[in-house]
Amino acid sequence: MIRLAQATLNDLPESVRRPTYDRTTLKPGIVHIGVGNFHRAHQAWYLQQLFQLGLDLDWAVIGAGVRAYDARQREKLLRQNCLSTLIELAPSSMSAQVVGSMVDYLPVEDGHHSLIRCLADSAIRIVSLTVTEGGYYIEPSTKKFNSSHPDIRHDIANMERPSTAFGVIVSALKIRRELGIGPLTCLSCDNLRNNGEVLRYSIVSLARAVDPALAEWIDSKCTFPCSMVDCIVPATGPHELSLPQVFGIDDAVPVTHENYRQWVIEDKFCAGRPDWGRVGATFTDRVHDYETMKIRMLNAGHQILANCGEILSVEAIDECMAHPLIFKFFRKVLHQEIMPHVQPVPDMSPNSYFKLLVRRFSNSAVSDTTRRVAFDGSARHAEFIVPIIRDAIKSSAPVEGLALAEALWARMCEGTRENGSKIEPNDPNWDALLRAAQAAQHRPRTWLEQRGIYDDLTEASPFVKAFEYWLDTIFSKGCQAALERYTSA
Repeated sequence: MIRLAQATLNDLPESVRRPTYDRTTLKPGIVHIGVGNFHRAHQAWYLQQLFQLGLDLDWAVIGAGVRAYDARQREKLLRQNCLSTLIELAPSSMSAQVVGSMVDYLPVEDGHHSLIRCLADSAIRIVSLTVTEGGYYIEPSTKKFNSSHPDIRHDIANMERPSTAFGVIVSALKIRRELGIGPLTCLSCDNLRNNGEVLRYSIVSLARAVDPALAEWIDSKCTFPCSMVDCIVPATGPHELSLPQVFGIDDAVPVTHENYRQWVIEDKFCAGRPDWGRVGATFTDRVHDYETMKIRMLNAGHQILANCGEILSVEAIDECMAHPLIFKFFRKVLHQEIMPHVQPVPDMSPNSYFKLLVRRFSNSAVSDTTRRVAFDGSARHAEFIVPIIRDAIKSSAPVEGLALAEALWARMCEGTRENGSKIEPNDPNWDALLRAAQAAQHRPRTWLEQRGIYDDLTEASPFVKAFEYWLDTIFSKGCQAALERYTSA
């Protein structure tokens, strides 16, 4: 095995693609907060393609983070000079490339002074983030900034040593404003509707609580482009850790990903940007249409599959697609209750996108677990499925399948599979979900009274009636019986 490092790149097998540019000539232009698998398989990959063409070499990435996980990730990546092996998993083949677009990883420290100083450097022109759908301190039901959250209260009182990514960004922007360095583009790369506007709202709201004049400067000078990101990137387990060894590489933090990726971005960058359009990204003012198609079909579809899979002990998404009853449910809900609320985008109709999803979700080489996909359902159902339910109610469209999907999620959160095995906690709000699910066995409406997720949907009679029916059916007759009843109707 060849240990991955800058000094060993030329020793790798010829089949492994690697940087052909001189990494010592790279200069940083982006700080990315949240260097997980997705960033390295997606944004870092796009930058690598530009660097391979000899373009935009002053836009390299400096990694950063604000969590304990990030400190461990930093240690591993620094030991291999911030290089990552990306393993592309096509249905019938596997290939590897080493990505070197990240040049440093900042210390993860109390107060995040190194990160603040770096963001205040004039060389940095973009700060990008992947902090998960639920990481923006927005109440799911009201869409209001949660200024009473302990993390945010800490940052408001201690802006010189913030704890959140948003506090760090506000602190750095304060320095940039005071020193006349100029604004930054703040780029969200999370699966959120209008993610740029959500990021703007979180940062400006926090800044306003500290310094209204600073908030006004940020709101008027910085830019927050919306973007839609897409690539299925499984969590790294023992199997994924072993795959680089097939290519003779010893990599402590490899990334596996499907053989598909997409990036759609608003062209709103106040301090310049890399020419990502040269390597496959799409710049458009129709990001909302693209993200609606992706979030409502892929992300909502993922939840529909994963919750069924967990209850029925189906461990991977491709296995859910191969399960006749789960697939039949997935297909019917998407065609009859989700796709009518999705607009076509250039070169892609909802029906064509569905066929693409079937191919991607059925890719057995990816082996994306139902547990990973079902994680943080309290954020994902609120963001991906509940808005479709609201649109359906407004237009008097069918909601039976969507109600069944929510009932299946409630059943999953009861904490056991139908074979009697335990479902381990898989949500930041697991205890509350567990209590609600157990109470809902006797009174189904209890589940919908979680106002942080459903708000006033308890007043939507057709949906509530359908939900109560399906949850009663699931608890009394089982998940399979409910799926058969819905799909045969």
